[in-house]
Amino acid sequence: MPWDFALILLTLAVLLPWRGRARMKKLLAMPRVTPIERIALYATTIAFQWLAVAVTAWRAWARGLRAAQLGLLLPNRAGIAVAALGGAAVIAALHWLNLRRIGRLPAEERGFLQPLAERILPQSSVEALLYLALAVTAGVCEEFLYRGFAMAAFTRAGLPLWSTILLSAAIFGLAHLYQGRGGAVGTFVLGIVFGAARLAYDSLVPVVFWHAAVDIVAGLAGPRYLLGKSRETPISG
Repeated sequence: MPWDFALILLTLAVLLPWRGRARMKKLLAMPRVTPIERIALYATTIAFQWLAVAVTAWRAWARGLRAAQLGLLLPNRAGIAVAALGGAAVIAALHWLNLRRIGRLPAEERGFLQPLAERILPQSSVEALLYLALAVTAGVCEEFLYRGFAMAAFTRAGLPLWSTILLSAAIFGLAHLYQGRGGAVGTFVLGIVFGAARLAYDSLVPVVFWHAAVDIVAGLAGPRYLLGKSRETPISG
């Protein structure tokens, strides 16, 4: 494997999980996260993810990886469109129902999810708009990094398809360690599903939509069910 590919994968597997955990530890130590601090968190994360994609795409292209290998083509436009939109609708509905179920539990029974929600979920209309931009960014950028580049790099290294799915999902799960052990395991499982779908459709497009749907619902339903907030009423900072 080329040194730059190895360095990018090491960054995804080690540096990003460490950075995420450190940022979350800092947020959890704060008694309250202000709107400005949340907006700064969203903005810097958006900028960082697009920068990571730009650098990774540059090195991938320089090393001869092309659009088809990175899952950037649409070999079956109609089928991919149905899978992307239909799958996103199903995933969004299931995630919404799960958040509503969790919201019915007493706050003390929600575990790590509750303090996490209180610090990173949007609590005003302005925050919600930027959070939606972050959700779309995560759908595009993280799928390119984990299901596009990482799987292509592992495939080029000669690994079998099943191991490319598992390894990319493991790195994806590590990147979400800031959500706690349960969040990392759940993300690992989701990564396996996304990786299999990326191979089945020979495209990143369906999983980009599915990933964005998960994050969008978190930003819309999370404040409502976990924080008792409603977009229909103003939310003070």
